[in-house]
Amino acid sequence: MNEPTPSADRLAAHYEHCGALLYEHDRDRWLACLFAPDAARKHLHAIYAFALEIARVRENVSDPGPGEIRMQWWVDAIEGETRGDVRAHPVASALIDTIFTFKLPRAAFTSLIEARRFDLYDEPFPDVEALEAYCGATSSLLFRLATIVLAGGGEPGGADAAGYAGVAYALTGLIRAFPFHAAQGRLYVPTDVLAARGVATAAAIVRPAAPGLVEALRDLRALARRRHDQALEAIAGVEPQARVAFAPLAVAPLYLKAMERADYHPFSTDVAVAQWRRQWAMWTGVRRFMRKIG
Repeated sequence: MNEPTPSADRLAAHYEHCGALLYEHDRDRWLACLFAPDAARKHLHAIYAFALEIARVRENVSDPGPGEIRMQWWVDAIEGETRGDVRAHPVASALIDTIFTFKLPRAAFTSLIEARRFDLYDEPFPDVEALEAYCGATSSLLFRLATIVLAGGGEPGGADAAGYAGVAYALTGLIRAFPFHAAQGRLYVPTDVLAARGVATAAAIVRPAAPGLVEALRDLRALARRRHDQALEAIAGVEPQARVAFAPLAVAPLYLKAMERADYHPFSTDVAVAQWRRQWAMWTGVRRFMRKIG
């Protein structure tokens, strides 16, 4: 039986929890939300906090079994098979309210969960096509949902922009996180990209970094830049009020440039960019997006 809707005060606290979670663990998306209208901001927080919760499942389990159980809990919560623990969960509660408010497709959220099941198993992507599909289901989807929220639940256009932006943003993040993933035995560099540079899959996460690995990561950065540029062109097809959804995209070039320094090392370089630079990039990016007239 479905639990009753939480009180307004309790729901407000749940949304505040989502914002605090983003501030602590996904500062770039939290900063991007500052450019959104006040009425939409808490709903963006809920969507991004949900994505963060799903992304962190792999980090919080010792083997795939418990991870599968946790992800199924989220599927059940989204599909309406609610229990008392669902409405009591701040992120789930805020997300369900956001889905209802904007009539968001529940299948989009369950698709994201399905894509994230890949994280539970330490197997590499066979090719770039599989990697981009993963980025699309886990990142492009968030850009698309954000545009719907900013359009008030209407059709904002610009599906291509969301697709390209999500791949660019996710690729950048995965390359940045290479040392973290390697330490866990996880690899997000496709085997075909590694093979083209003469690197065996098993050797890709072993120190010291082979020259071929450095080149393979450079190939992925080049792909991220291409998708970034394609996204910028496609944003003209998005309704103006929804273009703020692409604010996070503005930081991708900053991180990519930081990984192109001569002293960059895949296993040890901390790819960090000062917050003021990220905020400035988002501000100038949003202004540029708003000037694009389709």
